[in-house]
Amino acid sequence: MTSAAPATEDLFAHARQIADAVLLEGYVLYPYRASAAKNRMRWQFGVLVPPKWPGAAAEHTLQRTECLLEPRGNPVLHAQVRFLHARRRTVQRAVPDGTYETVDALELPDRVVRPWDEGVTEQVDLTAEISALTGDGTRLPFTLPAHEESEPLHAGGRLVGRQLRRRERVSGELHLSATELDGPCRLLRLTATVRNTGDWSGDGTADREAALPHSLLSAHLLLGVTSGAFLSLTDPPEWASGAAATCRNTHTWPVLAGADGTARTVLSSPIILEDHPRIAPESPGVLYDATEIDEILALRTAALTDQEKREARGTDDRAAAVIDLADSMPPEVLERLHGAVRALREVTGGGPPPPPDRAAAAPPDPFDGDTGGAPWWDPAADAAVDPVRDRVLVDGTPVGAGSRVALRPGPRRTDAQDLFLHGRTGVVEAVLHDVDGGVHLAVTVDGDPGADIRREQGRFLYFQPDELAPLATVEDG
Repeated sequence: MTSAAPATEDLFAHARQIADAVLLEGYVLYPYRASAAKNRMRWQFGVLVPPKWPGAAAEHTLQRTECLLEPRGNPVLHAQVRFLHARRRTVQRAVPDGTYETVDALELPDRVVRPWDEGVTEQVDLTAEISALTGDGTRLPFTLPAHEESEPLHAGGRLVGRQLRRRERVSGELHLSATELDGPCRLLRLTATVRNTGDWSGDGTADREAALPHSLLSAHLLLGVTSGAFLSLTDPPEWASGAAATCRNTHTWPVLAGADGTARTVLSSPIILEDHPRIAPESPGVLYDATEIDEILALRTAALTDQEKREARGTDDRAAAVIDLADSMPPEVLERLHGAVRALREVTGGGPPPPPDRAAAAPPDPFDGDTGGAPWWDPAADAAVDPVRDRVLVDGTPVGAGSRVALRPGPRRTDAQDLFLHGRTGVVEAVLHDVDGGVHLAVTVDGDPGADIRREQGRFLYFQPDELAPLATVEDG
């Protein structure tokens, strides 16, 4: 919408990586085709609809962010609203009389083009001195005008159709205000409200698809100060915990997002994040479907048929980029997606060297990046653990592989699926120890028709000792 000042760009450079992930989370899902069922219900996060639309009660018209700022002097506050503006695409085929007819799909040599809502990134910037935000604060209304464009489609040098793209008028407002709070240090409660102010009413219908082009999609807010620091609402300092408890956030959640753990930048997101979120460095690109499953998505995308890839390329430029990424990913990049342990580097790094009599025989350091091609830890070579023979005391009874147990998962460390197993019985298959000293028992449940397959694949249900009760022991063999 408006260009940001250079200072704003520098302040938000690090946070923008996370903000881009929020902006495009769920934008298009595997298998990245417009015809896929999961891509027919779009825009799940940060949707701000016009207040006069009849379906507004089921969606949201505004986001309200409240956070704490410990200013130094009279700093300048930079605010940046970012969202997607739906651009509705219609596909038409050229007919011999020189006119066009609307179609559900148009086959081209390299792609299949279908109707689709493309997302155009919009940005609104507001800069103000903190002292100007007390009282009623400041408001910045903004309007994006309607716009229509046409793109011809050719095949073999011949005009075969066109794409019509239309953006509807969208109006909104950013309101910033600040309130001085009592306390041992100077502290401000900063309030930022982003709302849709459009007057589109939908002619009395509550059709969500019709409302999306008039809405702010994936809306989120970046806040940054030139001096001072924002305080975490998740883990505030003790002296500010009372003030943090009074902050009210509606349909969004602010987290610290400064570079290198600094606190001059906040990202207020419709997706709940932790302070100082990061993009995994192993991630090769945007896959729109949660970065923790990049490996699975890359493998499955590469395995799509040629026809499926043609349709994905015709769905959206972003979807086409995913297909190209999966097709061109070298093996070493794919291998990097297999997993990484980060927290252990901090715990074990810089520790004392091994005793001299063990140093020569010590295996390669699993965290130095070079294991000589061997697995960083081989349970078969570690005499300290034996999943088959190890035993653990449960209610005073030794329990190990072959022991029969009753399952009693409780609310702690338990998901909803585990609760359905309460009272069922099963057989312990192995006793496993994790690197943090925890003990986990692998169990197959009695009556599970897939028990043999689970044993063959080594896939079990896992419980901690206090979630089991020992029964009779089953003899091996």
